[in-house]
Amino acid sequence: MKKKKVFVKATLAVALAIFSSTAAMGQGTEKADSTKSVLEQKWVKELADRIQLHGYAQGGYNFNHNAAGNTNTFELKRVLFWANAQITDRWSFLFMHDFSSVVQEFYTDFRITNNKALTVRVGQFKNGLSLENPLSPTSMEAIDVYSEGVTYLTGCGSDPLLGVQYGRDLGLSLFGETNNGKFRYELDVMNGQGINKKDGNNFKDFILRLEYRPVKGLNLVATGQIGRGHSILADGKVSVYNPTIQNGEDYKRNRWTLGFDYKSKAFNAHGEYLEGIDGDVVSRGGYLTGAVPLGTPKLEFVGSYDYFNYSTSAGMDQHKAIAGFQYWFYKKCRFQVQYVYKNAYLTGKPDAPTTQFVRGGNHAVMCQLQVRFN
Repeated sequence: MKKKKVFVKATLAVALAIFSSTAAMGQGTEKADSTKSVLEQKWVKELADRIQLHGYAQGGYNFNHNAAGNTNTFELKRVLFWANAQITDRWSFLFMHDFSSVVQEFYTDFRITNNKALTVRVGQFKNGLSLENPLSPTSMEAIDVYSEGVTYLTGCGSDPLLGVQYGRDLGLSLFGETNNGKFRYELDVMNGQGINKKDGNNFKDFILRLEYRPVKGLNLVATGQIGRGHSILADGKVSVYNPTIQNGEDYKRNRWTLGFDYKSKAFNAHGEYLEGIDGDVVSRGGYLTGAVPLGTPKLEFVGSYDYFNYSTSAGMDQHKAIAGFQYWFYKKCRFQVQYVYKNAYLTGKPDAPTTQFVRGGNHAVMCQLQVRFN
Protein backbone atom coordinates (compact mmCIF):
# COMPACT_ATOMS: atom_id res chain seq x y z
CA MET A 1 0.00 0.00 0.00
CA LYS A 2 2.83 2.34 0.89
CA LYS A 3 4.53 1.52 -2.40
CA LYS A 4 1.34 2.47 -4.25
CA LYS A 5 1.14 5.86 -2.49
CA VAL A 6 4.77 6.54 -3.22
CA PHE A 7 4.21 5.70 -6.90
CA VAL A 8 1.19 8.04 -7.12
CA LYS A 9 3.12 10.89 -5.49
CA ALA A 10 6.06 10.35 -7.83
CA THR A 11 3.77 10.33 -10.85
CA LEU A 12 2.10 13.57 -9.75
CA ALA A 13 5.49 15.18 -9.16
CA VAL A 14 6.71 14.25 -12.64
CA ALA A 15 3.47 15.50 -14.22
CA LEU A 16 3.72 18.78 -12.32
CA ALA A 17 7.34 19.21 -13.41
CA ILE A 18 6.43 18.57 -17.04
CA PHE A 19 3.51 21.02 -16.86
CA SER A 20 5.66 23.70 -15.23
CA SER A 21 8.37 23.23 -17.83
CA THR A 22 5.85 23.46 -20.68
CA ALA A 23 4.28 26.57 -19.21
CA ALA A 24 7.70 28.16 -18.82
CA MET A 25 8.54 27.34 -22.42
CA GLY A 26 5.26 28.89 -23.56
CA GLN A 27 5.98 32.07 -21.63
CA GLY A 28 9.47 32.18 -23.12
CA THR A 29 8.08 31.80 -26.65
CA GLU A 30 5.50 34.53 -26.06
CA LYS A 31 8.23 36.82 -24.71
CA ALA A 32 10.47 36.08 -27.73
CA ASP A 33 7.56 36.70 -30.13
CA SER A 34 6.77 39.96 -28.35
CA THR A 35 10.41 41.10 -28.57
CA LYS A 36 10.51 40.17 -32.26
CA SER A 37 7.30 42.12 -32.92
CA VAL A 38 8.70 45.21 -31.18
CA LEU A 39 11.91 45.01 -33.21
CA GLU A 40 9.95 44.62 -36.45
CA GLN A 41 7.77 47.64 -35.62
CA LYS A 42 10.86 49.68 -34.76
CA TRP A 43 12.53 48.65 -38.04
CA VAL A 44 9.43 49.56 -40.07
CA LYS A 45 9.18 52.94 -38.32
CA GLU A 46 12.89 53.60 -38.91
CA LEU A 47 12.48 52.76 -42.59
CA ALA A 48 9.39 54.95 -42.94
CA ASP A 49 11.17 57.86 -41.26
CA ARG A 50 14.17 57.59 -43.59
CA ILE A 51 12.43 57.03 -46.95
CA GLN A 52 10.11 59.64 -48.48
CA LEU A 53 7.96 58.84 -51.51
CA HIS A 54 6.77 61.48 -53.98
CA GLY A 55 4.90 61.50 -57.25
CA TYR A 56 2.80 63.51 -59.67
CA ALA A 57 1.03 63.28 -63.00
CA GLN A 58 0.20 65.96 -65.58
CA GLY A 59 -2.07 65.40 -68.55
CA GLY A 60 -4.66 67.21 -70.61
CA TYR A 61 -5.94 68.37 -73.98
CA ASN A 62 -4.36 70.69 -76.57
CA PHE A 63 -5.93 72.42 -79.59
CA ASN A 64 -3.62 74.12 -82.09
CA HIS A 65 -4.39 76.35 -85.10
CA ASN A 66 -2.15 78.00 -87.70
CA ALA A 67 -2.05 78.51 -91.47
CA ALA A 68 -1.13 74.86 -91.99
CA GLY A 69 -4.36 73.69 -90.33
CA ASN A 70 -5.76 72.48 -87.02
CA THR A 71 -4.52 69.77 -84.68
CA ASN A 72 -5.86 68.50 -81.37
CA THR A 73 -4.87 65.74 -78.99
CA PHE A 74 -5.17 64.35 -75.50
CA GLU A 75 -1.77 63.73 -73.95
CA LEU A 76 -0.22 62.43 -70.76
CA LYS A 77 2.82 64.66 -70.38
CA ARG A 78 4.43 63.37 -67.20
CA VAL A 79 3.96 60.59 -64.65
CA LEU A 80 6.86 60.86 -62.22
CA PHE A 81 7.62 58.89 -59.08
CA TRP A 82 10.68 59.31 -56.90
CA ALA A 83 12.03 58.06 -53.61
CA ASN A 84 14.43 59.92 -51.35
CA ALA A 85 16.36 57.82 -48.83
CA GLN A 86 18.03 59.57 -45.88
CA ILE A 87 20.80 57.06 -45.12
CA THR A 88 22.41 59.18 -42.39
CA ASP A 89 22.00 62.78 -41.25
CA ARG A 90 24.61 63.73 -43.90
CA TRP A 91 24.14 61.15 -46.63
CA SER A 92 21.07 60.67 -48.88
CA PHE A 93 20.10 59.05 -52.17
CA LEU A 94 17.36 59.85 -54.72
CA PHE A 95 15.88 57.86 -57.61
CA MET A 96 13.32 59.33 -60.03
CA HIS A 97 11.49 57.65 -62.92
CA ASP A 98 9.05 59.10 -65.46
CA PHE A 99 6.60 56.36 -66.46
CA SER A 100 5.71 58.30 -69.62
CA SER A 101 9.39 58.56 -70.56
CA VAL A 102 12.65 57.26 -69.05
CA VAL A 103 14.66 57.25 -65.82
CA GLN A 104 15.17 60.94 -65.03
CA GLU A 105 17.38 61.23 -61.97
CA PHE A 106 19.56 59.12 -59.69
CA TYR A 107 22.12 60.73 -57.44
CA THR A 108 23.60 60.73 -53.98
CA ASP A 109 24.23 63.76 -51.76
CA PHE A 110 26.79 64.00 -48.96
CA ARG A 111 26.90 67.07 -46.72
CA ILE A 112 30.54 67.78 -45.89
CA THR A 113 30.12 70.62 -43.38
CA ASN A 114 28.14 70.60 -40.13
CA ASN A 115 25.93 73.36 -41.54
CA LYS A 116 24.58 73.73 -45.11
CA ALA A 117 27.69 75.47 -46.45
CA LEU A 118 28.96 72.57 -48.60
CA THR A 119 27.33 69.46 -50.05
CA VAL A 120 28.61 67.25 -52.85
CA ARG A 121 26.28 65.53 -55.34
CA VAL A 122 27.23 62.77 -57.80
CA GLY A 123 24.94 61.20 -60.40
CA GLN A 124 22.30 62.31 -62.89
CA PHE A 125 20.33 65.44 -62.02
CA LYS A 126 19.03 68.78 -63.30
CA ASN A 127 21.76 71.23 -64.22
CA GLY A 128 21.78 74.63 -62.54
CA LEU A 129 21.54 76.72 -65.71
CA SER A 130 18.80 79.40 -65.68
CA LEU A 131 16.30 80.39 -63.03
CA GLU A 132 13.57 77.99 -64.20
CA ASN A 133 15.35 74.76 -65.11
CA PRO A 134 15.91 73.42 -61.55
CA LEU A 135 12.26 74.09 -60.67
CA SER A 136 9.59 71.39 -60.78
CA PRO A 137 6.91 71.59 -63.52
CA THR A 138 4.35 71.33 -60.70
CA SER A 139 5.32 74.83 -59.51
CA MET A 140 5.41 76.53 -62.93
CA GLU A 141 2.51 78.73 -64.03
CA ALA A 142 2.57 77.84 -67.74
CA ILE A 143 1.25 74.53 -69.05
CA ASP A 144 4.16 74.71 -71.52
CA VAL A 145 6.25 74.78 -68.30
CA TYR A 146 9.48 76.62 -69.13
CA SER A 147 10.10 79.61 -71.36
CA GLU A 148 11.27 79.12 -74.96
CA GLY A 149 14.79 80.26 -74.09
CA VAL A 150 15.13 77.98 -71.06
CA THR A 151 13.78 74.99 -73.00
CA TYR A 152 16.27 75.59 -75.82
CA LEU A 153 19.40 76.54 -73.88
CA THR A 154 19.21 73.98 -71.04
CA GLY A 155 18.56 70.92 -73.22
CA CYS A 156 14.89 70.43 -72.35
CA GLY A 157 14.03 69.37 -75.88
CA SER A 158 13.90 72.04 -78.59
CA ASP A 159 17.63 71.99 -79.52
CA PRO A 160 18.14 69.26 -82.19
CA LEU A 161 21.92 69.24 -81.65
CA LEU A 162 21.45 67.98 -78.08
CA GLY A 163 18.06 66.28 -78.24
CA VAL A 164 15.51 65.80 -75.46
CA GLN A 165 17.47 65.67 -72.19
CA TYR A 166 14.86 67.21 -69.84
CA GLY A 167 17.41 69.74 -68.58
CA ARG A 168 19.40 66.96 -66.92
CA ASP A 169 22.91 65.56 -67.24
CA LEU A 170 25.47 63.25 -65.63
CA GLY A 171 28.14 64.76 -63.44
CA LEU A 172 29.22 66.21 -60.12
CA SER A 173 27.93 69.22 -58.21
CA LEU A 174 29.18 71.26 -55.25
CA PHE A 175 26.54 73.45 -53.64
CA GLY A 176 25.63 75.15 -50.39
CA GLU A 177 24.22 78.21 -48.69
CA THR A 178 25.44 80.76 -46.15
CA ASN A 179 24.22 83.84 -44.26
CA ASN A 180 21.07 82.08 -43.02
CA GLY A 181 20.11 81.06 -46.53
CA LYS A 182 20.49 84.50 -48.11
CA PHE A 183 23.33 83.39 -50.38
CA ARG A 184 23.37 80.11 -52.31
CA TYR A 185 25.89 78.79 -54.82
CA GLU A 186 26.20 75.77 -57.11
CA LEU A 187 29.07 74.56 -59.29
CA ASP A 188 28.35 71.70 -61.72
CA VAL A 189 30.86 69.69 -63.74
CA MET A 190 28.81 67.77 -66.32
CA ASN A 191 29.29 65.54 -69.35
CA GLY A 192 27.23 67.96 -71.42
CA GLN A 193 25.59 65.10 -73.33
CA GLY A 194 22.35 64.61 -71.37
CA ILE A 195 20.70 61.72 -69.56
CA ASN A 196 21.46 58.00 -69.56
CA LYS A 197 24.47 58.24 -71.89
CA LYS A 198 28.24 58.67 -71.85
CA ASP A 199 29.99 61.86 -72.90
CA GLY A 200 30.29 62.35 -76.65
CA ASN A 201 33.67 64.08 -76.37
CA ASN A 202 36.55 64.57 -73.94
CA PHE A 203 35.38 68.02 -72.82
CA LYS A 204 33.38 68.73 -69.68
CA ASP A 205 30.81 71.49 -69.19
CA PHE A 206 31.11 73.85 -66.22
CA ILE A 207 27.97 75.54 -64.86
CA LEU A 208 27.97 78.17 -62.11
CA ARG A 209 24.81 79.31 -60.33
CA LEU A 210 24.60 82.13 -57.77
CA GLU A 211 21.48 83.10 -55.81
CA TYR A 212 20.96 86.04 -53.44
CA ARG A 213 17.87 86.78 -51.32
CA PRO A 214 18.18 90.41 -50.15
CA VAL A 215 14.65 90.57 -48.67
CA LYS A 216 11.88 88.12 -47.91
CA GLY A 217 10.22 86.78 -51.06
CA LEU A 218 12.85 88.06 -53.53
CA ASN A 219 15.50 85.83 -55.11
CA LEU A 220 18.10 87.10 -57.59
CA VAL A 221 19.73 84.44 -59.78
CA ALA A 222 22.74 84.55 -62.13
CA THR A 223 23.96 81.48 -64.02
CA GLY A 224 26.56 80.69 -66.67
CA GLN A 225 27.88 77.74 -68.64
CA ILE A 226 31.12 77.09 -70.53
CA GLY A 227 31.47 73.89 -72.53
CA ARG A 228 31.70 71.97 -75.77
CA GLY A 229 28.67 70.34 -77.33
CA HIS A 230 28.67 67.14 -79.39
CA SER A 231 25.99 66.97 -82.10
CA ILE A 232 23.76 63.87 -82.05
CA LEU A 233 22.23 64.54 -85.49
CA ALA A 234 22.20 61.49 -87.78
CA ASP A 235 20.60 60.11 -90.98
CA GLY A 236 20.72 63.40 -92.84
CA LYS A 237 19.02 65.39 -90.08
CA VAL A 238 19.94 69.02 -89.54
CA SER A 239 19.08 71.72 -86.99
CA VAL A 240 16.73 74.32 -88.44
CA TYR A 241 18.33 76.87 -86.09
CA ASN A 242 21.97 75.91 -86.72
CA PRO A 243 22.31 74.07 -90.07
CA THR A 244 26.11 74.29 -90.37
CA ILE A 245 26.87 71.91 -87.46
CA GLN A 246 26.91 68.29 -88.64
CA ASN A 247 26.47 64.91 -86.96
CA GLY A 248 29.25 64.06 -84.49
CA GLU A 249 30.78 67.53 -84.66
CA ASP A 250 32.06 69.20 -81.49
CA TYR A 251 31.15 72.86 -81.12
CA LYS A 252 31.34 75.74 -78.64
CA ARG A 253 28.33 75.72 -76.28
CA ASN A 254 28.26 78.66 -73.86
CA ARG A 255 25.36 80.31 -72.00
CA TRP A 256 24.59 82.93 -69.38
CA THR A 257 21.40 84.15 -67.68
CA LEU A 258 20.25 86.78 -65.19
CA GLY A 259 16.86 86.59 -63.49
CA PHE A 260 14.63 87.24 -60.48
CA ASP A 261 11.83 85.51 -58.62
CA TYR A 262 9.38 87.31 -56.32
CA LYS A 263 6.64 85.71 -54.22
CA SER A 264 4.03 87.41 -52.04
CA LYS A 265 0.37 87.05 -51.08
CA ALA A 266 -0.56 89.75 -53.61
CA PHE A 267 1.19 88.19 -56.62
CA ASN A 268 4.04 85.97 -57.83
CA ALA A 269 6.37 86.93 -60.67
CA HIS A 270 9.64 85.78 -62.18
CA GLY A 271 11.63 86.86 -65.22
CA GLU A 272 14.99 86.32 -66.87
CA TYR A 273 17.34 87.40 -69.62
CA LEU A 274 19.14 84.56 -71.45
CA GLU A 275 21.87 84.33 -74.07
CA GLY A 276 23.66 81.41 -75.69
CA ILE A 277 26.32 80.61 -78.29
CA ASP A 278 26.33 77.37 -80.30
CA GLY A 279 29.24 77.33 -82.72
CA ASP A 280 28.89 80.64 -84.57
CA VAL A 281 25.18 81.11 -83.84
CA VAL A 282 24.04 83.49 -81.09
CA SER A 283 20.62 83.18 -79.47
CA ARG A 284 19.07 85.47 -76.87
CA GLY A 285 15.79 86.40 -75.26
CA GLY A 286 13.82 87.10 -72.12
CA TYR A 287 10.51 86.43 -70.42
CA LEU A 288 8.24 87.64 -67.63
CA THR A 289 5.69 85.30 -66.03
CA GLY A 290 3.32 85.88 -63.14
CA ALA A 291 0.21 84.79 -61.25
CA VAL A 292 -2.35 86.90 -59.35
CA PRO A 293 -4.92 85.46 -56.88
CA LEU A 294 -8.53 86.30 -57.75
CA GLY A 295 -10.13 86.80 -54.35
CA THR A 296 -8.81 83.48 -53.06
CA PRO A 297 -5.38 81.78 -53.22
CA LYS A 298 -7.06 78.78 -54.86
CA LEU A 299 -7.97 80.66 -58.06
CA GLU A 300 -5.27 82.56 -59.98
CA PHE A 301 -4.93 84.46 -63.22
CA VAL A 302 -1.76 83.48 -65.08
CA GLY A 303 0.03 85.63 -67.65
CA SER A 304 3.35 85.48 -69.49
CA TYR A 305 5.27 87.28 -72.21
CA ASP A 306 8.19 85.43 -73.78
CA TYR A 307 10.65 86.59 -76.45
CA PHE A 308 13.41 84.43 -77.87
CA ASN A 309 15.60 84.72 -80.96
CA TYR A 310 16.94 81.26 -81.84
CA SER A 311 19.47 82.68 -84.32
CA THR A 312 20.22 86.40 -84.35
CA SER A 313 22.05 86.11 -87.68
CA ALA A 314 19.06 84.39 -89.35
CA GLY A 315 16.44 86.56 -87.64
CA MET A 316 14.56 83.66 -86.02
CA ASP A 317 12.87 85.71 -83.32
CA GLN A 318 9.59 84.58 -81.77
CA HIS A 319 7.11 86.39 -79.53
CA LYS A 320 4.86 84.33 -77.27
CA ALA A 321 2.00 85.38 -74.97
CA ILE A 322 0.04 83.29 -72.45
CA ALA A 323 -3.17 84.11 -70.59
CA GLY A 324 -5.29 81.78 -68.49
CA PHE A 325 -6.47 80.54 -65.12
CA GLN A 326 -5.52 77.86 -62.64
CA TYR A 327 -7.55 76.44 -59.77
CA TRP A 328 -5.84 74.69 -56.85
CA PHE A 329 -8.48 72.24 -55.68
CA TYR A 330 -6.29 70.33 -53.20
CA LYS A 331 -2.84 71.25 -51.90
CA LYS A 332 -0.52 70.74 -54.94
CA CYS A 333 -3.32 69.56 -57.25
CA ARG A 334 -4.73 71.97 -59.84
CA PHE A 335 -6.66 72.40 -63.06
CA GLN A 336 -5.33 74.83 -65.70
CA VAL A 337 -6.71 76.34 -68.89
CA GLN A 338 -4.64 78.73 -71.04
CA TYR A 339 -4.57 80.49 -74.39
CA VAL A 340 -1.15 80.61 -76.05
CA TYR A 341 -0.21 82.85 -79.00
CA LYS A 342 3.02 82.73 -81.02
CA ASN A 343 3.89 84.98 -83.95
CA ALA A 344 6.11 82.32 -85.58
CA TYR A 345 6.26 78.54 -85.70
CA LEU A 346 7.99 75.55 -87.31
CA THR A 347 6.38 73.65 -90.18
CA GLY A 348 7.77 70.34 -88.90
CA LYS A 349 10.23 68.81 -86.47
CA PRO A 350 13.28 71.01 -85.72
CA ASP A 351 15.71 68.36 -87.06
CA ALA A 352 13.93 67.65 -90.37
CA PRO A 353 15.73 68.98 -93.50
CA THR A 354 12.45 70.32 -94.96
CA THR A 355 11.32 72.18 -91.83
CA GLN A 356 11.00 75.95 -92.10
CA PHE A 357 10.72 78.76 -89.56
CA VAL A 358 7.52 80.54 -90.61
CA ARG A 359 6.17 83.97 -89.71
CA GLY A 360 2.49 83.84 -88.84
CA GLY A 361 0.06 83.44 -85.99
CA ASN A 362 -0.09 80.18 -84.08
CA HIS A 363 -3.02 79.87 -81.66
CA ALA A 364 -3.39 77.18 -79.00
CA VAL A 365 -5.84 76.37 -76.23
CA MET A 366 -4.44 74.09 -73.52
CA CYS A 367 -6.11 72.34 -70.59
CA GLN A 368 -4.21 70.38 -67.95
CA LEU A 369 -4.94 68.44 -64.77
CA GLN A 370 -2.17 68.04 -62.20
CA VAL A 371 -2.23 65.58 -59.30
CA ARG A 372 0.64 65.38 -56.84
CA PHE A 373 1.33 63.81 -53.46
CA ASN A 374 4.05 64.92 -51.03
